[in-house]
Amino acid sequence: MSISYQPVIGLEIHAQLQTNSKIFASDPVLFGQEANTLISPISLGHPGTLPYLNKKVVEFAIKMGLAIGSKIAPKQYFDRKNYFYPDLPKGYQITQDKTPICIGGAVLVHLKEGDKRMEFHHIHLEEDAGKSVHEGDNPFSFLDYNRAGTPLIEMVTEPTIHSSEEAFALVSEVRKLVRYLGICDGNMEEGSLRADVNVSIRPVGTTTLGTKVEIKNMNSLRNIQRAIEHEIVRQTKVLNEGGTLIQETRTFDAHTGTTHSMRVKETMNDYRYFPEPDLAPLEISENWLQEIKAAMPLLPWEQELKLMNEYGLPAYDAHFLSDTREMALYFEEVANHTNAFKSISNWLMGPVKSYLNEKNKSITEFELSPKTLAEIVELVESGTLTHNLAAHQLFPLAIENPEKSPAQLVELQGWLNAQSGDELITWVQEAITAYPDKVKEYQKGKKGLIALFIGEVMKKSKGTADPKRVNQVMTEELARA
Repeated sequence: MSISYQPVIGLEIHAQLQTNSKIFASDPVLFGQEANTLISPISLGHPGTLPYLNKKVVEFAIKMGLAIGSKIAPKQYFDRKNYFYPDLPKGYQITQDKTPICIGGAVLVHLKEGDKRMEFHHIHLEEDAGKSVHEGDNPFSFLDYNRAGTPLIEMVTEPTIHSSEEAFALVSEVRKLVRYLGICDGNMEEGSLRADVNVSIRPVGTTTLGTKVEIKNMNSLRNIQRAIEHEIVRQTKVLNEGGTLIQETRTFDAHTGTTHSMRVKETMNDYRYFPEPDLAPLEISENWLQEIKAAMPLLPWEQELKLMNEYGLPAYDAHFLSDTREMALYFEEVANHTNAFKSISNWLMGPVKSYLNEKNKSITEFELSPKTLAEIVELVESGTLTHNLAAHQLFPLAIENPEKSPAQLVELQGWLNAQSGDELITWVQEAITAYPDKVKEYQKGKKGLIALFIGEVMKKSKGTADPKRVNQVMTEELARA
């Protein structure tokens, strides 16, 4: 008889902190550099070298803790986590075991069935390992120590996640937060943000946790979701067939969508934690904590409320614009030059978003300054140009000619003439003359034919004429025909 099971999922989310140097050494922190060029005797674990703590790393960790409502531990010390690390030359990792820097906290995620608070157990600081490189059929492993010593925060959730959708939503929110705070670029494809996923299942209605399986180093939101879904199916099948699950570490194959065993999971005793003797205990003063709090930027949900309350934007617009801090700040810059706040939002969610997606760019790489976009918005708001003309002709032209103002481009293209009465009447009369039979049908009551005449005028104006004005003039001229 098959049994229904409830998944119980916990995440260990690792974020590489965007400091200039490593956590315990002055080596630069950069991505994509030639192997083994960002190293020093300290990161290579040479005898006689001593670590020294990067203050900015502590500040960044505190910012994340404050953002999710953690308690900041006033006194901490670092620990050594011991086991064989081929890519950490010391043979151990400096981390925080008994005294994590941030305790508790939660993130609110938006799900189809409603919002849910996702609880965290703690956040701790540690150093990243290097990278083992396996090339083709070469039997040897190559070691790149550039990443060794890169500062990390590890965010450990409570085991209260019950679906792959919840896990997806939580990692998405964490990625948004670290980017807002400016402490991590959140690039999962580069490994700057990644997660270890712990999955177990238990019979529905019970509270005892099942045997936990860990899936290591997931660096894609979609793959986190896929790995969890596969593991739930696999574990359910094993138990329903009378088998037994073992605590183990597994890896996820993105090509097949399946997980495979790597090793039996180590226990805490295997790590032989003990206090790091080469680092002094860390104390966070109340004055420093208050300084960090005062320098905190608006968080995503605070930015969303600001856009609704100060600019009167609908919730949907505010949620879209606050997805990244850069987009929200760009909106506010444009709003310094025009009060057409909803129109700004429409432009950012419409033409601007489409252009950035097509070019695979972010708003920070957008060619138009906030002032230029505001001028385009105002040309439409004032009735000088139609939205169609502004979006499909002026907008791309402005991108190609950033040295010219929108007003200059409109003048050079002669688009203002398209709105003048004389030229518009000429186009209207030409359209009427071209369809004498349709004019008679219109006058006999087929008023829907006016769309034909308006279409002809829009063709003649190459889309520059204002459709409302065309409709008005056409109606008057057809009445006289």
